Amino acid sequence: MSFSILWHGHSNMQIFSGGVSILIDPFFEGNPLAPDWRSVPRPDVVLVTHDHGDHLGQAVEIARETGAALGGIVELAAHCVEEGVPAAQVTGWNMGGTAELRGVRVTMTPAFHSCERWGVPVGFVLELPGGGVIYHAGDTCLFGDMALIGRQFSPDVALLPAGGFYTMDGVQAARACALLGVRSAVPMHYGTFPVLAPTAESFVGALALEAPGCRAVCLKPGERAEFEAETA
Repeated sequence: MSFSILWHGHSNMQIFSGGVSILIDPFFEGNPLAPDWRSVPRPDVVLVTHDHGDHLGQAVEIARETGAALGGIVELAAHCVEEGVPAAQVTGWNMGGTAELRGVRVTMTPAFHSCERWGVPVGFVLELPGGGVIYHAGDTCLFGDMALIGRQFSPDVALLPAGGFYTMDGVQAARACALLGVRSAVPMHYGTFPVLAPTAESFVGALALEAPGCRAVCLKPGERAEFEAETA
């Protein structure tokens, strides 16, 4: 089975599998690389890694207007309900736990970063309805327990920040691929703002040394890539 990943710039990723569309960190307004969110494929699931504006983005508006299931850490989920997302659409849980949203099994993982007010930063492992596993690391530094995430879930693809300054840089992201044992990786969280690395060049170069068995899939904003799932 195959799945596809569409990059809307920054950490804003949209995944398609088994007839389900999953939108992660839907930062559109203020994102110079993204289109108007109303022009992208309608999501069935919206996930948010943490409450910084460049990740929470338009999650509330999108969930309200599309009826998508919205998931995140408990405190952030409660905030989204307070902002007007119907409680029946919202699932809040915590690290180590797994929730099923519209046929997608989502396990919440640690991420080392900061947040504004609601909960703590997290990552997600998605077990897709059409087969395949994706790890979206969220905003994080490199940490050794990525090896445990790789051992537990054997992800087909890792979505990793590579812009530096606020998160790990390209070299650290390449080392994350080695820890995860992943076959393909899509860099993100770069090129959006001047303080971030403008390209993924350092990631691609480091990957050849740190994890030569891993393929770098560098998308342009608005570009979609197809992947074959090895994990059923």
